[in-house]
Parts: sequence; structure tokens; C-alpha cells
Amino acid sequence: MATLYSTTCRSISYSLTPSSSSSSSLSINGQNHHQRLNFSSCIAKRVLPVKVSFHSRRNFHLNVVLMQDGAVATPVTPVENETPFKKLKDGFLSSVPSTEEIKEAASFDVNKDESTVSITVVGASGDLAKKKIFPALFALYYEGCLPEHFTIFGYARSKMTDAELRNMVSKTLTCRIDKRENCDEKMDQFLKRCFYHSGQYGSQENFAELDKKLKEHEGARVSNRLFYLSIPPNIFIEAVKCASSSASSGIGWTRVIVEKPFGRDSDSSAALTKALKQYLDEDQIFRIDHYLGKELVENLSVLRFSNLIFEPLWSRQYIRNVQLIFSEDFGTEGRGGYFDNYGIIRDIMQNHLLQILALFAMETPVSLDAEDIRNEKVKVLRSMRPLQLEDVVVGQYKNHTKGGVTYPAYTDDNTVPKGSLTPTFAAAALFIDNARWDGVPFLMKAGKALHNKSAEIRVQFRHVPGNLYNRNFGTDLDRATNELVIRVQPDEAIYLKINNKVPGLGMRLDRSNLHLHYAARYSKEIPDAYERLLLDAIEGERRLFIRSDELDAAWALFTPVLKELEEKKIIPEYYPYGSRGPVGAHYLAARYKVRWGDLGIEQ
Repeated sequence: MATLYSTTCRSISYSLTPSSSSSSSLSINGQNHHQRLNFSSCIAKRVLPVKVSFHSRRNFHLNVVLMQDGAVATPVTPVENETPFKKLKDGFLSSVPSTEEIKEAASFDVNKDESTVSITVVGASGDLAKKKIFPALFALYYEGCLPEHFTIFGYARSKMTDAELRNMVSKTLTCRIDKRENCDEKMDQFLKRCFYHSGQYGSQENFAELDKKLKEHEGARVSNRLFYLSIPPNIFIEAVKCASSSASSGIGWTRVIVEKPFGRDSDSSAALTKALKQYLDEDQIFRIDHYLGKELVENLSVLRFSNLIFEPLWSRQYIRNVQLIFSEDFGTEGRGGYFDNYGIIRDIMQNHLLQILALFAMETPVSLDAEDIRNEKVKVLRSMRPLQLEDVVVGQYKNHTKGGVTYPAYTDDNTVPKGSLTPTFAAAALFIDNARWDGVPFLMKAGKALHNKSAEIRVQFRHVPGNLYNRNFGTDLDRATNELVIRVQPDEAIYLKINNKVPGLGMRLDRSNLHLHYAARYSKEIPDAYERLLLDAIEGERRLFIRSDELDAAWALFTPVLKELEEKKIIPEYYPYGSRGPVGAHYLAARYKVRWGDLGIEQ
């Protein structure tokens, strides 16, 4: 019996008609039948053919034919645009399956055609794996979103047993607030699926040993493999090369999640992409930006495209400026060595904030297909005016004493070089030169050691022309401006600032909020961004991952000004730890007749 499994816990329609993103063709008695199956849960859906064609997303086309005498014939033919995880053999790249893979396909038991997903966290002993990746995987398991058959392997240089890994992971796992009754049981079941293999990131032999262990757990099922590279970027290529040649899937798909930073500038990013593509196809590379997995960021397109009151206003005709604001109320705190090599512009603005800007400003995509959405984002990035040095303000926090507590300066961090000019704060004015957004300033601001922790999008609308009530607002017309605020974190919310009459006999106007507070409106806990993105990677959904041409366009915007800052050794403006940032950011906004929305009395 052939079985097709859905790994999704979302209500979604899967098409078995071949497409560029995923395809599975069903052949019965030699004739093709294309079906649509609706999956509304993680329950497996079963199809009972006589002949089944397995179309791996990243692999060769495997026809499993059940012969009359019970034998299994498995002719293997290459399929265009469906290449496997590339193999490095004798110095040449090849997409042709090996003899071992053909034997594996030939011995494949059609009666055991249940796929399995093997998730390998490369760099399993690091903070990101412990604090984010393993907890996100457990949350997916807890919610019933992982496939029936899955295995999780930790891979790192540290010597560790399976039991030690499970003990380490168990300390960071938490259960959903609304489903705590079976938490311990679920946690035990999850940990039994977790294993560990110690090895060097550049050792093909160690990855071959990992491959052997993976096969022991996969058995005769279709093996799909996901590698999460939670390691420094300087060893990405070594790990990918070894995984490619020694631990890729023989029959199912193989995918790799790559964490930022994706280079330091256009040249290093292009070199990294070129190196990755020696061993991977573009559609096997999942460049993760966890901000794209935030609930309010994903809701951005829903808010705009499914509400008639917003879409007609989403242009230069009605929007005066857009502000993308990111702030942290802590400094580098021991991470200075990493941070000093990149700075706030590379760490936050070039990826997180720019990706949100592209989603906000894009034209209506043809569909919700990943490629259609990413095509529109690339158009926005390519339409943007090159960033000029005069449109950038940089700052660095200095020590400050408040309430008897002394907070250190950036350069007081022992991991930061003395005299470092790396900015911990930056503000920039960007412009999109197209018909929709011509002349509208998009202001970005990001910084560490500021007065609060937040991430938000602020849309300030134009003044009402000939407003009858201008006299009631006095000279400060900005107080009469409508503003849409999307608070990404913390305490997620969407609110619209409107003008309203205060009850009474007089004509006194007040600014009020139409407020959607997520915690008050929805009882369900909001999933962590890593949960959404890991589930998308398992399902092959690329909408929230960054394509290589997106990356090129993003670096093209920021590379020239980054080089100018470093070559001219621009001294950052110093601001006290815990303050609202450099004064220069206010002058930058004022140049474009903008007031930062997060600095007013009413935020």
C-alpha cells in the first residue's frame, strides 16, 4: 500500500499536479491522474494505486512499479529542474544517482512507503540550538505539526552522549499555556526522538557516520533530510560540502537552513552564494530571517490585501512616511566579538528591517505562491534609491549611571576592541523610486542599549486637506495625523490613531486608538517565529525565506554606504546607555519633515 503523508497541521490544499515548487504524479494502470487532496490536520491521507510515481522535490524521478509476480521494478530517470542534493565525485559535480542509491531504490518496499523526516541540527551545543531550535521543534511536536515518523539529531564537535543531549535540551523545553496537562508525557516522547553524533564540521568521514545512524532510524521509508546550520558562517561551506557528499538523502528531498549573516557586503555574500551552489540547488537553500516568521510580520499582507479600507490608501497619495523601528534595552553583553565584526546596520537593518519594508511596499502578487511573493519583494528592492551617507546617522552607546546603577559603554565589553567605531545605533532614510511610493520617506531606526525593547512599523498618513477642525488642534497638525501602528514585539498589537470628539457640550477633540491587542483578543499563545519557519522548511514552503537575488539586491543598497563609513572612519555619535539614542536621528527625520512616532507622549 502506498501512503502519501502530509506533515502540515494547517488547513491547506495540496495539489498533486506537477509544478515548479512541488510535485507528485499518480499513475494508475499506466495513466496519469492528477488529484487535489485537502489536508486539514496532521492525519495522514492514503492513496491506493497499483503504480505510484514518487516525484521527490529535490531528487530524481523514482517510478515504483508493482509487478504481477510481486517483484518491484524501479527504473530511474532524471527529471528537469528536480535535481538531488549534489554529489562531489572525483572533483566533478554530478546530479546522477549513485549505484548505491539505485540499489536502495530497487530494494524499496512499496508496502512501507511512509516518509520520514530526519532533522539534523548542526551546531547543536550552541546557544541558538538550545534556546530556539530545539524548543521550536518540541513546540511543533507538542502541537502535532511534525510528521508521524521523524528523528532529530544533534551534531557538533563537543563530545556528548544521547542522554547528555536530552538532558541539555530538556532544560529549555516549555509547553503551551493552554495544553499543560500532558506536558511531561509529550516531553519524554519528544526526547526519545533526539540523538547525538559528535564530529568535525569539515569531516566527510564523520558525516558518513551520521548518515549511517540516520539510515538506521529511517529504515525502509522514504527519507527526507533537513540540516539546520547553527554554526559560524566561516564554516558553512565545509559543513555543506560534507553533508552533500556523505549525508544527503538517496530518495527523498534534502534541504539546508542557513542562518544569517549572509556575508558582510555584496562581494562576500556573492562568494558565499556561489560556494553554496557548488553543492546545493537554490531551491534547497533556506536562508532564514526569523523576523519574517513573526506573527505580525506575516499578518502584514493579510491586513493590507484583505481589508478594503487599507489597500486604496497604501500609496504616496495618502501615506506621508513609513517608520521601521527596532530597539533593544540591553547592550552586547559578551557578544561584542561577533557584533563588532558586523555592527547594527548589517545585524538588523540590512536584513530584518529591509525584509519588512519589502513586504510592506510590494505590489499585489499574482498569488500567494512563494515565487510570486518573492518576485514582488525583489522589484521593490531594485526600485530603491542607493543609500547616501548624508541620509545615515550612526551612534554608539556610552556608559551611564542611573538610579545608582552604572551601565557600561560598548567599548567596556571585554570582547570589543578598544577604540572600536562599530555603530550600535543607526538611522537611515530610504526611498523607493516607483509610481506607488515616489517621494515617501521610509525611515529606519535600530539600536542597542536604548530606553525600551520593541519592534514596530508606523505608518503616518497625510494631513486632511482643508481640515475643518485645524483650529482645534492649534499649530501642531501632527497631532491630528492618523497613524497605523503595527507592534511586532513585545505585546503584539495593531492600532489606528484617530481623532474623536470628547463627550460634553464643548468641541474638544481627542486622539484615540482603535486597538487590536493580540493577548486580549486571542487566547491562543502566539507561536515563536522559529516554529513557523521550521515547519515551512519541512513542508518546502519558501515564502518566508530569502532568495539569492533578494539578497543581492539588499546588499547592493547598503554595501556602498557601509564601505564609506569604514573607509572614512566615521566617528559615531555617542549616546547614554538607556537613552532614546543620538540627537542626530531627530535631525535626520526633521530634514524630511517627519517626527519619530515612538518618541511622543502618546506612543
